[in-house]
Amino acid sequence: MAAKDQQSSILSKKRKQISDTHIEGGRPSPKKSKFALSKPGQRPSKGAKKTFKLSKPDKSSHVLEKKPPLSTRERRLHAKELAEVRKKKRKRHYTLEQELASLWEKMRRRNISKEERSMLITEALQKMKGKITEIVSSHVSSRVLQTCVKYCSQSEKDAVYEELRPHLLTLACNTYAVHLLSKMLDNASKKQLEVFISSLHGHVASLLRHMVGSVVIEHAYQLGNASQKQRLLLELYSTELQLFKDLVSTKESRVMDLISKLGLQKASVIRHMTSLVQPILEKGIVDHSIIHRLLVEYFSIADKSSATEVIQQLSGPLLVRMIHTRDGVKVGILCVKYGSAKERKKIIKGLKDHIGKIAKDQYGAMVLICILSVVDDTKLITKIIVRELQTMLKELSLDKNGRRLLLQLLRPNCPRYFSPDDLASLNLFIPSLCTKGEKPDLEKQAKSIEVGESGESGAANVSEVTVADPIDNINDDVDEESLQSMDGGKKDPSVRRLQLLVDSGLAERLILTCIENAGELIRSNFGKEVIYEVAIGGDGGVLWLTLADRLNALHEAIASLAALPKTDESEEEHVLENFHSSRTIRKLIMDCSTFATNFWTIALEGKCEMWAQGHSCKVVCAFLESSDSKVRELAKPELQPLIDGGLLKVPDTKLAES
Repeated sequence: MAAKDQQSSILSKKRKQISDTHIEGGRPSPKKSKFALSKPGQRPSKGAKKTFKLSKPDKSSHVLEKKPPLSTRERRLHAKELAEVRKKKRKRHYTLEQELASLWEKMRRRNISKEERSMLITEALQKMKGKITEIVSSHVSSRVLQTCVKYCSQSEKDAVYEELRPHLLTLACNTYAVHLLSKMLDNASKKQLEVFISSLHGHVASLLRHMVGSVVIEHAYQLGNASQKQRLLLELYSTELQLFKDLVSTKESRVMDLISKLGLQKASVIRHMTSLVQPILEKGIVDHSIIHRLLVEYFSIADKSSATEVIQQLSGPLLVRMIHTRDGVKVGILCVKYGSAKERKKIIKGLKDHIGKIAKDQYGAMVLICILSVVDDTKLITKIIVRELQTMLKELSLDKNGRRLLLQLLRPNCPRYFSPDDLASLNLFIPSLCTKGEKPDLEKQAKSIEVGESGESGAANVSEVTVADPIDNINDDVDEESLQSMDGGKKDPSVRRLQLLVDSGLAERLILTCIENAGELIRSNFGKEVIYEVAIGGDGGVLWLTLADRLNALHEAIASLAALPKTDESEEEHVLENFHSSRTIRKLIMDCSTFATNFWTIALEGKCEMWAQGHSCKVVCAFLESSDSKVRELAKPELQPLIDGGLLKVPDTKLAES
């Protein structure tokens, strides 16, 4: 019974504790809690468990002082200090670079004396001695070195070159060091240039595929002589030539000559060149003349599929960057001639907004001339090329290269205005893409190393030239007719010319330009040729068909200039006494009877005695030399007394005919 009473008393105590917990809001009362902390200074009861009191921190002993916020300037200076610390840890020669930058600011000034600059350069080179290869890759230090190399003495240049010589190939691929290399090559002696080009052996192909390294190769190619240029090119033709540089002499410059002499496998050479050309085109590294020469040689041996693929890759804006060199324009002409209609459209659209600049370029103008002579889509040419040309007709007429574009439409392929090289470039062809009638005899090439005569539709009728001449297929002995022949589209050349010149409105705008600027054009060395061709109506009199009234107005404008009185006060020389204008008017009188009649009536009738001496004498005598009997009879009554009186001297050729 005692055990039961004890158990019941324990249960009652637990119930009471539970009830107290509910009353206190779910937590046991502190007094009833088994783990209550004793009061401060009170000892725990005997037998009770030890308890611990968490004391609060004393605020007075740990006072946190708030710092005032930094200003914008202080934050900037603090950030700059941290950046300086990081740069010193990261860059080994940071302090040296700062010193060199300070010296550079002084030595590059324009108002500094040579002696002071020389002292600063010597000090800078002394600081850099032994460390040039390490700091040349820095943006700042490379510029300091460029200035030093530009102004230092030859002995100092040689010292810098010798220190860099073991590391030239590595530096050639560095973005900043490449500028120093270019500057050193510009100032290098012949021996140093030879050493540098020799060090490139075996690495030309890999460097050409590098965006930065290709700049160094191109610079060396431009500075080298013919032999050095050939050595750089030979590595790009074949693996054997890349490994053994002494296989050929300087005479074999064309890849076809090398294949023939060394007995190389043509298929192997094509594979090697294709593996080199494709990455270069994919990366867009097409600005260098050495690559242009490589593409010209590649077209001379490439099979049909390889040549077509390269033309497809180049068709578009990429071609605009190539047509500024002699070989680049050949590549451009071949792409225009052998590209499909879709590719030609891409090429023409890629030239948009660059027509004026290209037309004035010595080589680029030939690509535009080829487009005007080959492409059948005259609406597209009118929209993109002719429209832009119409806004600058005066400027083009007075320009040495720009005038050729207008003269090609007025008198196509005229040897008077185009050099043999220009006409030869228009007649280039790719052997693998030639049509059936113009394709050379490959068996004959393999046996006798000669190209057979091309067919009537071929680019040129050429015989007995070397295999390397498919691209440069015009030799010095080619007759004039073959020079004037050119590949064209399906459209008749005369119809294409009429649409581009007359139907587009270019001819009318050109005549108005000649009327407005007749005095300036006829006195100009280049403008006189344009105004002459316009005044006679172009080749075949194409302008007389629809623009006769405009041409008569031009004749009257020229005659009105000649009718002006001769005065010493005028700043400009009279058109009858000027060297260029007098000869142009003489040609017009002899070649165009309509002009001769108008000119006599307006300018010379009754005034021949005044103009019977000097350059104007040639103009007066032209009436007697004209092939038109009406012109001769018109002037004879007034000129015969001058001849009899000895005032007018007739040319000896005319006297002999009489």
